[in-house]
Amino acid sequence: MSSDFPRSGALTPRLEVVDATGSTNADLRAHADDVDAWPHLSVLLTRDQTAGRGRLERRWVAPAGSALAVSVLLRDLPTEPAARGWIPLAAGAAMTEAVSAQLPEAAVVLKWPNDVLVDGRKICGILAEASPHAVVVGAGVNTAMTPTQLPVPTATSFAVQGVVADEDELLRSYLSALDRYLSALTAADDAIASGLHAAVTRWCATVGQTVRVSLPGDTLLVGTAVGIDADGRLRVAAEGTVHAVSAGDVVHARPA
Repeated sequence: MSSDFPRSGALTPRLEVVDATGSTNADLRAHADDVDAWPHLSVLLTRDQTAGRGRLERRWVAPAGSALAVSVLLRDLPTEPAARGWIPLAAGAAMTEAVSAQLPEAAVVLKWPNDVLVDGRKICGILAEASPHAVVVGAGVNTAMTPTQLPVPTATSFAVQGVVADEDELLRSYLSALDRYLSALTAADDAIASGLHAAVTRWCATVGQTVRVSLPGDTLLVGTAVGIDADGRLRVAAEGTVHAVSAGDVVHARPA
C-alpha cells in the first residue's frame, strides 16, 4: 500500500506499490509513453519481485518480503549524452547516502558504477534503462533478508546488519538525493560543474583499490583504480597504461 510510504509519497507525483510483479523496471518502462499519467519522478515498487534483472543480464530474485524493488521514472534529463551517462552513478550515490543514514556504524560505500556495499558486502544493486522518452532507474535493496536467504556470500542486508530498515525513510532519502543530483546535473549539463563528479568520487570506494575488471570479450584487466573521468568512466592503471572503463564487472581485490 502506498500509505506505507507517506514521506516518500510527498516527494513524488505518483507512487504505486504493487503486491508482486515480475520486474518493476519492465512495468515502468511500459508506462514511459504516458507522460501525463506517469510524470517525472514517478515511482513503482514492490516487496515481491519475481523476475528482476541486474547489470550484465544477471537475474535478481529475492524471497517475498525480504527486499525492496523500486523503480523511478526520470523525464527531466540533461541534453548532453555524456551527462546522461552519469544518471546510474547519481542513483548509486543517492542510494549509498540513503543506506548510510540508517547504518551509521557500518562502512557504507559505493562500488563503481552503482553497487552499494556495507562492510564490503553488497546490499543494493542498481540498473538504469533508457527509453525514447525517459530513463527508468531500478534499485533492489536487501531489507529483511536473513543470512540463509542471501544469494551469495558477498551479499548482506539490513537484517543481517541487525537493523530493521525504515523503508519509507530509505525511499524518501533516496528520492531526495537522486532528485537533487539529477536537477543539478540537468541544470549544468556537466557532472563536474554540477558537483556530481565530486559526490560520486566521495562515496566511491573503488578509487584507490586494486581491481579486477571483466571486460566485454572475456578480457580481464587487473590494475589500480585511480579515478573517475569526466564521462563517468573508471580509470584503471595497469602495466603503465591508464584505461578508461565504461562497462565491465568490477571486483575489489581487497575489502573496501
